[in-house]
Amino acid sequence: MERIPVDVRHCDTLRIALECHTCFEWLMPAADAFRARWPDVEVDLVTGYQSDPVALLHEGRADIALVNNLEPQPGTEFFHLLRYRLMAILANDHPLAQKKVLEAEDFRDAMLVTYPIPEDALTIVRQVLKPAAIPFTRRTMALTLAIVMLVSGSRGIAVLPRWVVQTYLQRKYVSARPITEPGLTAEVWAATRTEDCDKPHLLAFMTLVRETSTTHLADIV
Repeated sequence: MERIPVDVRHCDTLRIALECHTCFEWLMPAADAFRARWPDVEVDLVTGYQSDPVALLHEGRADIALVNNLEPQPGTEFFHLLRYRLMAILANDHPLAQKKVLEAEDFRDAMLVTYPIPEDALTIVRQVLKPAAIPFTRRTMALTLAIVMLVSGSRGIAVLPRWVVQTYLQRKYVSARPITEPGLTAEVWAATRTEDCDKPHLLAFMTLVRETSTTHLADIV
């Protein structure tokens, strides 16, 4: 493979800030491909959940911020990376598992089991439940395994990408159902500082995210 020249004085580290808990499944293949092509650039994650990862760009603490919503800001450029389907994750014997597709009303008074992120950051809340004025309760868990354990014991419903729980679906620990007839989808955007948006290593990384996600992930739209 032809090695792409890199000026390590200016881009020896690619620091990535994450807003989403589900990024890791598609980020790893992209990071591996990036390291193969840009071996002199170290890929580093800004650890911990970031409620405002774009702010880290302008604080000089990150080079790329991966976010689920496009919110234009001065001095910031956004690049669309991927769109994916979200599924309702249910206990196998949950009454809703008998349905082929879940609608907003099916979540009335349900217990949503989610990652510990702000409620308004949840696609299911923002796009489905709030517009339909559907009441629900919520319990948060930091680990996917903990979410699946609660769901499998009929102690709540999760809404996640299929790839996050693919192993548990294959082992038939839980079931997955589409949400609404058109399907509920979420998006991932990459944000950079405007002055950095044409840097070759940043553009290369974003291109590799698009390429590897379509190859490695199910339910990419």
